[in-house]
Amino acid sequence: MAAVRRGGSLRSVARKFGVCLRTVQRWVQRAEGQRLDRVDLCDRPSIPKTIHNRTDRRMEDRVLILRQELRDKSALGEYGAEAIHRELLRQFKSRTPSPRTINRILDRHGVFDARRRRRWPSPPPGWYIPAVASHSAELDQFDIIEGLVIRGGIRVEVLTAVSLHGGLIDAWPGEGVSARLAREALISHWRQVGLPDYAQFDNDTVFQGAHQHRDVISSVMRLCLSLDVVPVFAPPRETGFQAAIESFNGRWQAKVWSRFEHESLAALRRQSSKYVSAYRKRIAARLESAPPRRSFPEGFRLDLQARPCGRLIFLRRTDESGKAYLLGRRFEVDRHWAHRLVRCEVNLDAQRIHFYALRRRQPDQQPLLCDIAYELPHRRFRL
Repeated sequence: MAAVRRGGSLRSVARKFGVCLRTVQRWVQRAEGQRLDRVDLCDRPSIPKTIHNRTDRRMEDRVLILRQELRDKSALGEYGAEAIHRELLRQFKSRTPSPRTINRILDRHGVFDARRRRRWPSPPPGWYIPAVASHSAELDQFDIIEGLVIRGGIRVEVLTAVSLHGGLIDAWPGEGVSARLAREALISHWRQVGLPDYAQFDNDTVFQGAHQHRDVISSVMRLCLSLDVVPVFAPPRETGFQAAIESFNGRWQAKVWSRFEHESLAALRRQSSKYVSAYRKRIAARLESAPPRRSFPEGFRLDLQARPCGRLIFLRRTDESGKAYLLGRRFEVDRHWAHRLVRCEVNLDAQRIHFYALRRRQPDQQPLLCDIAYELPHRRFRL
């Protein structure tokens, strides 16, 4: 502005200071008729004080009044945007807002009858177990991919694993996943990477054992208990609890199974091992920030006939009468907590089952609902 007042042209000043001509014109216009030390040099918002196409305030008030009148007195009982638009046309003939604009007016003033659904923040990973949610304990999830067939009729099933916080993955392709293969895979995996605090499974008979009998403690559960790992079973037909392992299952099928043509099961295993190794290298930083894992005990031998001790966790949803089904039995939890999630902690040493209320909206509040006596029968384990 001083350069222009000393006689410089607008274009020469713009070139000298490296700005566009319009900038020089704007500042000169702002300082017109004022001393330079009194010019307001603060930036001003580019948005105009008044929006040229915004509905007049009096029209907005008229829309609100007309909606209330139609709601109270209309013979049709219609008072939505279309009804308000028709009435405005009848009264003013022209220059009436469109139904879409009327809807925006009603929304801006919060007079809709229906309220928008509130989006609650998602709970932290492993929210249903306080130690896992606070990032002080690690949880490994396991699942089975089924329905894969290699050319030639070789049916393939894949046992998969992923840790919740560290993202540590593994996969064991085979012609079928049995309880014995699952035990061997878990032992091999945990020898290599260490023991987690919790191991989560779905309710497949490979992991949970036969469903037609009561008080079944499967061989996979006995393996976990003998290593001081707490088995956790997700609620049947519930989404979210197995999200991490389901996501990995999709990635494995996309990056390993569908990406290549596998001539044999051995070739599939080699390609799967390459992917697992490469993925672990990529998430090395995440693995370092995960909760520490315990070392696998030396000389460990699994005794399936030893009496189980420790804790089991079953995540369940109560029925219409507030009862939870686990271990082949129905336990009466709380008739006021019907069709709700509960965490059932079976303490085999204390011979008690503790039932805790679970709510995704309040993951940090898990009050004890009831405490029931439970004794596991003494009987020989049969494979």
